Amino acid sequence: MSSSQPFIASSPISPSAGHLRKSKFTFRHLSQLALSSTACPLRVIAHIDLDAFYAQCEGVRLGIAEDQPLAVQQWQGLIAINYPARNFGLSRFIDISEAKKLCPSIILQHVATWREGDAKWAYHEDAFAHIATHKVSLDPYRLESRRILATIKEVLPAAPVQRAEKASVDEVFLDLSAQIHSILLDRYPEISGPAPYDDPTEALPRPPTTALNWNTDALVDLDNDETEDDDPDWDDIAMLIGSEIVRSVRAAVRERLKYTCSAGIARNKMIAKLGSAHKKPNQQTIVRNRAVQQFMGRFKFTKIRNLGGKLGEDVVSKFGTEEVKGLLDVSLPQLKSKLGDDTGSWVYEIIRGEDSSEVNSRTQIKSMLSAKSFRPTINSHDQAVKWLRIFVADIFSRLVEDGVLENKRRPRTINLHHRQGGQMRSRQAPIPSGRPLDENVLFEIAKNLLGQIIVDGRAWPCANLQLSVGGFEEGLTGNRGIGSFLVRGDEAKAMKRDIEDHALDQGEMRAEKRPKSEHGAIQRFLSRQGTSHGDSDEDIDSTLSDIPSIPPDVPSIAQPAYSDIFTCTICPESMPISRKEEHEDWHFAKSIAAADNNNVSHQASTAQEARLKTTSATKRPGASNFNQKKIAKGQSRLAFG
Repeated sequence: MSSSQPFIASSPISPSAGHLRKSKFTFRHLSQLALSSTACPLRVIAHIDLDAFYAQCEGVRLGIAEDQPLAVQQWQGLIAINYPARNFGLSRFIDISEAKKLCPSIILQHVATWREGDAKWAYHEDAFAHIATHKVSLDPYRLESRRILATIKEVLPAAPVQRAEKASVDEVFLDLSAQIHSILLDRYPEISGPAPYDDPTEALPRPPTTALNWNTDALVDLDNDETEDDDPDWDDIAMLIGSEIVRSVRAAVRERLKYTCSAGIARNKMIAKLGSAHKKPNQQTIVRNRAVQQFMGRFKFTKIRNLGGKLGEDVVSKFGTEEVKGLLDVSLPQLKSKLGDDTGSWVYEIIRGEDSSEVNSRTQIKSMLSAKSFRPTINSHDQAVKWLRIFVADIFSRLVEDGVLENKRRPRTINLHHRQGGQMRSRQAPIPSGRPLDENVLFEIAKNLLGQIIVDGRAWPCANLQLSVGGFEEGLTGNRGIGSFLVRGDEAKAMKRDIEDHALDQGEMRAEKRPKSEHGAIQRFLSRQGTSHGDSDEDIDSTLSDIPSIPPDVPSIAQPAYSDIFTCTICPESMPISRKEEHEDWHFAKSIAAADNNNVSHQASTAQEARLKTTSATKRPGASNFNQKKIAKGQSRLAFG
């Protein structure tokens, strides 16, 4: 039997559908983009890097013109140089005298320092001459870094769409994938519907755009087998949208805080980080997927994160090159045989621009360190203790910024590292969690750790001390300590007055509603024992006794003054003599009620005994034979009843 219903395709098919150009990306890839999947080929990551950050911080703080050469000084060296000063050939490897020769107009600003005996870091004009008694503080730069990160987050959509990772004090990674996905669907409705035939592996239609406006961005040249004449695909569209987002972020930081930053935009963190350094300052570089090989080929692989140091030296020694393009010709089996399976596979992928690491939106600090190298060395316990005090003040100020006072986060361990000659020794201790954390707690633990090191011997002369805290745990902000339930002093007195006023008001209301009869029933005595009649204050004390918020050290609330006090011989309660008769009536009523209850209980027990006798008289047949069974050898019959 044929159906009369016509056939309807799950997705309409245009007569010209066979001639539509298809993208190399699928509806599944589009879905992965919404989830910020590391496996998505449409993924877009940005790396934002502040330009000469320390120098910018000092320039903004001092209100110095941006074209004025400026460098940040630490003792007799330079740790940051702005771009106008770099035009004179200055670098961080020259000393102060040489810097002034190369650039006579340069402004040298020494970093803030902790001075021995001070409770707060500050900018000292003569700090460079007091290396023995001052310690460098980078807190000004940390504070500005937090302001910049907060501004970046304000520009972006809220979590979970927003994914921002603070990589260091002057750099941030952004995963823009989810935000780009929503913009794509809004701009291109043709890809917002379900996949044809409900098949996520179906290819997306090609973008309707044939030319993209990259504005002022620095575009990396395409790979040798790619041309600009090729029509863009969805990965190019995603990169373009990502560049628009990053441009707005950089503009907000510039407008609100006066800082410039450079950016790299690519398909993963590794390429984005290399891209941000490609064109500086105050520019952004786009590394399209079709340009990755061209971009990577110009680098020394030792410049790639995790490929420097000993691993980089090992690769150079075994393959005779430090260029990425020189290593691209090495096969995967060769890399595995010389570097091991895991390392060889990782190197093979990383030099080809493959990196699946996630942007971790958790930006909280894992540890805090305060340290000092002594030149000249220190030689006594008292000198070391003075520096421990500075270390503790330094760390605790950062803990306060991190929310330790609000119990948002707190460290669990404290470590002290001590270097004498070529020997480094360490001691660790837990930080008590049962009491509030303050400077004195940390200082006492630090002194104890120093004492342990000194007892071991050979503590002097000391060339370096390092104090750190770590093992951070989230605080319980929703819970309240017992102290929060306690009231003291003026607060307790105010509570007493409120309760007194409330009791009097309630008493007046009940007095108005009270029947004229002075004689109540037994239930009235039972239910109202200990309550107020409205013009009496007895209920104030009983009410307060029910509130577990007044500790023993608070003076007790004054009792009402009575000339005659009656103390009951049945219960220990004391009361005015005027209530004696009523109280005795209450005990009398209670005894009557108890007698009635006993009578009811006696009747119930009598009925229960009768039921038991009836049950025993109607035992099942054979039950009586149990007692007549022959006793086994070694057993004896127990007598019951």
